[in-house]
Amino acid sequence: MVIKNIPLARSLAAQFLAFQLMVVAVVLIAVAAVSVAQSTSEFREARGTRMIAVAENMASTPIVRERIERAPADPFASRILAPEVDRAVALSGATLAEILAPDGTVWVSSAPSRVGARVDLGPSRADEGRAWYGDADVDGRHSLVGQVPILSPDGDVLAVASVSEGYPSVWALLSGAGERLLIYLSLGAGLGLIASYLLSRRIKRHTRGLEVTEIASLADHREALLHSIREGVIAVNNDDEITVLNDSAQELLGVGADAVGKRVDRVGIDPAVVALLIPGGASRSAEDRVIATRTRVLALSRRAATSGGERIGTVTTMRDSTELAALQGQLSSHKSVTDTLRAQTHEFANQLHTISGLVQLGEYDAVRDLVGALTRRRAEISDAVTQRISDPAVAALLIAKTSLAAESGVALALAPESHLAPLDPALATDVITLLGNLIDNAVDVSVGAPEPGVTVEIDDSDGLEIIVRDSGPGVPEHLREAIFARGVTSKPDVPGGRGIGLALVRLVTAAHGGTVGVSDVPDGGAEFTVRLQGVRTDA
Repeated sequence: MVIKNIPLARSLAAQFLAFQLMVVAVVLIAVAAVSVAQSTSEFREARGTRMIAVAENMASTPIVRERIERAPADPFASRILAPEVDRAVALSGATLAEILAPDGTVWVSSAPSRVGARVDLGPSRADEGRAWYGDADVDGRHSLVGQVPILSPDGDVLAVASVSEGYPSVWALLSGAGERLLIYLSLGAGLGLIASYLLSRRIKRHTRGLEVTEIASLADHREALLHSIREGVIAVNNDDEITVLNDSAQELLGVGADAVGKRVDRVGIDPAVVALLIPGGASRSAEDRVIATRTRVLALSRRAATSGGERIGTVTTMRDSTELAALQGQLSSHKSVTDTLRAQTHEFANQLHTISGLVQLGEYDAVRDLVGALTRRRAEISDAVTQRISDPAVAALLIAKTSLAAESGVALALAPESHLAPLDPALATDVITLLGNLIDNAVDVSVGAPEPGVTVEIDDSDGLEIIVRDSGPGVPEHLREAIFARGVTSKPDVPGGRGIGLALVRLVTAAHGGTVGVSDVPDGGAEFTVRLQGVRTDA
């Protein structure tokens, strides 16, 4: 699919490169921030102790103590002590050294312009007689300050020796962290740029050169196509997990959109469909099959899905063939009627040939006896059915099936306890479908049995119950569910195999909210039982 006329602001590779560069920049900034924080902490710890040491040394100088004891009465104190504070600055590398009055007034300073200024001691404890170091603003610069009290012989605070050093700049801190750190940061930035470029090229190659808007458009087209087509589509990966499930498939399989990402056999899909979706071994090849679920007849087509020459799973399409199956059932019914008429025509032709021969021989008494016997036998068959079955359509079906079964050498009998009142025409049509398919299957499997026979029992005393027993080989227990879901027109080579007829039986039964099941007959054969609840008759 080619997407044209899509405005592109920036290529995917360029966007990814820009994003990677941003990530590299953030990492570098974070590393630099950590380095600055560590350097600042180390500077504070090391230089803070140094500032206190310098302040203590200055405070313990004899001339400082002598002059401070006479201040502020000594007007020459600041001049005499100025060399001492300058010496403290020179020896320690500090920015500023001062001697403060207990109230914070600057008496002596290495910066003469500050003499007489007032300093806010803030959190300092020096005015209480305790050494202290910490952060403070000195002339608008963030600085590290160490302060030591100068005490009188009586323990009173005479003054405060203060030494401060401004914090270095960020660049100075980074430089102080060592040249190798700068080398590592530069090397990391370079490698990040190269890796980002190569990765962006690789992404562009794997996306077939498509950009973000094109990929989004293709994804939108894919979703629109999948969810708008009438056929159901379900994709299963090699781990038997559903990866694609469009709206039609959700409706046909009776599952929700949350089934995507789950195993096929754990979302409530009919077992017969699951067996097709996740076959094992060599049977994973392409396959087309018609499967009857409890409510639908589905035509499924499974094909292998590959990518880059490797198998990635299967894709199965499905179509609802319930109506087609119903039409096939009707065609089967018409075929059954045709076969019945053919059988009766054959029977009547033989009887007419016999009567014609007797007439030519002049055996008129024998003709009369034969016609009487045929009439009585036909009446017995008709009476045996009509006395118990009041619905004319169902009665006609049983009479016709009796003749058809007799042609195959199978005796079809209606159980004496049977009873059926007239039915609604629509219901009668469904009952004929149920009964016709069950009898046809029973006759088919009974042919060749030692005593071939089929028994039909109908009871409408509580809803409607139809029981058909045959003299065939029976149905193995492990196939009793599968025979209703095979949905194939030819009978499989397994005991109890059935075609689309039994699938139609289950569909019609489910439409009336009923049930259908199969069990063994004690004397051999199978017994199919259909129960329809809430069925009203005209009785």
